[in-house]
Amino acid sequence: MNLGSHLTQRLLRLPPPLTRDLVVEPDLRVPMRDGTVLLADRWAPKADGDGLPTMLLRTPYGRAGIAAGPMVRPLAERGFQVLIQSTRGTFGSGGVFDPLRREREDGLDTLEWVIEQPWFGESMVLYGMSYLGFVQWAVGDQLPPQVKAMIPAVSESALTLEFLRADGFSLETPFGWGVMVAGQERRWAMPRQLLEAKRVGRALGTLPLDQADTAAIGHRSGYIQDILAHDAGAPRWTALDHRHRVAGITAPVSSVGGWYDIFLPGQLRDHQALVAAGHQARLTVGPWSHTSRGVGSTAAGEALGFGLAHARGEEPPERAPVRLFVMGEETWRDFPSWPPPDYTPLPFHLHPGGVLSTDRAGESAPDGYRYDPADPTPAVGGVRLALGVKGGRVDNTALEARPDVLTYTTATLDTDVEVIGEVSAEIWFKSSLPYADVFVRLCDVDTKGRSTNVCDGLVGLTGADRTSCATVRLWPTAYRFRRGHRIRVQVSSGAFPRYNRNPGTGEPRATATTLRAADQEVFHDPEHLSAVLLPLRQPVH
Repeated sequence: MNLGSHLTQRLLRLPPPLTRDLVVEPDLRVPMRDGTVLLADRWAPKADGDGLPTMLLRTPYGRAGIAAGPMVRPLAERGFQVLIQSTRGTFGSGGVFDPLRREREDGLDTLEWVIEQPWFGESMVLYGMSYLGFVQWAVGDQLPPQVKAMIPAVSESALTLEFLRADGFSLETPFGWGVMVAGQERRWAMPRQLLEAKRVGRALGTLPLDQADTAAIGHRSGYIQDILAHDAGAPRWTALDHRHRVAGITAPVSSVGGWYDIFLPGQLRDHQALVAAGHQARLTVGPWSHTSRGVGSTAAGEALGFGLAHARGEEPPERAPVRLFVMGEETWRDFPSWPPPDYTPLPFHLHPGGVLSTDRAGESAPDGYRYDPADPTPAVGGVRLALGVKGGRVDNTALEARPDVLTYTTATLDTDVEVIGEVSAEIWFKSSLPYADVFVRLCDVDTKGRSTNVCDGLVGLTGADRTSCATVRLWPTAYRFRRGHRIRVQVSSGAFPRYNRNPGTGEPRATATTLRAADQEVFHDPEHLSAVLLPLRQPVH
């Protein structure tokens, strides 16, 4: 009995395989245009594997173990031959690993090589999650006709640029990823990373930040130094921004995402670009964070349904273009598009006394709080990617008890309120310092008073010492607030270490060493109507 095969089938909730008898050809040499050789393993059924549709995965995380087996084996057992390749400079492949930069050239060269192999049949499908999805977007506008479908999951075409916004630096994810890949080829890498997780977490508080990589791993990391020194718009990142290629992708695409995934906004943007260009695209978004098991099982299902059908020249099982898990209702629903039609943004206004209401605010003094970057408002749940850190929906009670977090809450709802689409906030704000952040979080307060986070976002301000309107883009969502619950909005000035703490000085993030506390004000009067804008399908009473 192949225990790994049976376990993967159960974990991914897959149908029984066509075969469990596979053969693996290791270390196939794939030449690149500059003479560098990348290594790949081919998995296929022992009998009649040649000529089957080829599933291609390109990964920087290795071709064996937990990074590959659960992805590759179930596909090779159910109708594909699978080629999994180590990207440049990783796990035996030649060259230097310069994250994200060479995936277009190397990906196109790999496609050309695969098509020329004697075991290749007539069709290929591109597949994979996160980085393995990014490498698909990098080549998507120049696919050979043999590529019949793309299935990127929890990924997008400009993979890290959302983290590096000049007006909101997401520190935790790119730093933690840089630490992980720096040590991933060590012996016992995964246990070591688990043991070192607390040290990495402490390193995020290092000042100046350009010393944090040394604090975490004992030496400098070129990638980490890059993310600290260069904002999203810097020329340094031009080569890894493939947003402009999306409209040129003609192969059918099925994307899988999560409401608490780090790449969700970009993934939805890519889906909309495909649809706007008139291409076949479908989208599935579940109640998941980046590494949730549901992502893997759903993506595998798409590979074996959507992908295999297209590879065989067949139509996949009919389904709505968009399938969303509506949280709160806790059910899957089908929609014709993203965002769905018939959902109209409605402002919920902040009022004095911690009230949130669709009524416009009257005359009132602003609310205030003190933000101290030496004791930064912590990140709790939500969009997280760090070892030992819980993301997704969590209890916000302790967070909301902090003096540096304001809350505004509706009256008890007398009917269900359904919010599906893009969420934003307009917060009239003033700081005692020119530099400050505004973090806004939408929460669901249940009948017992427990507050659970739905979605959130942050924007950094310059000129914050003048009263101005901070426009905050929250993560998109699909959520039903139940009758008897209440809707709550948090306003604060940070979520550390998900977002870098704002030192209040305007110093560059890599070299800042001074932390200055600030007194913040949030306005809610007729001239300064602070509100969160929720896309609603039905009126609120």
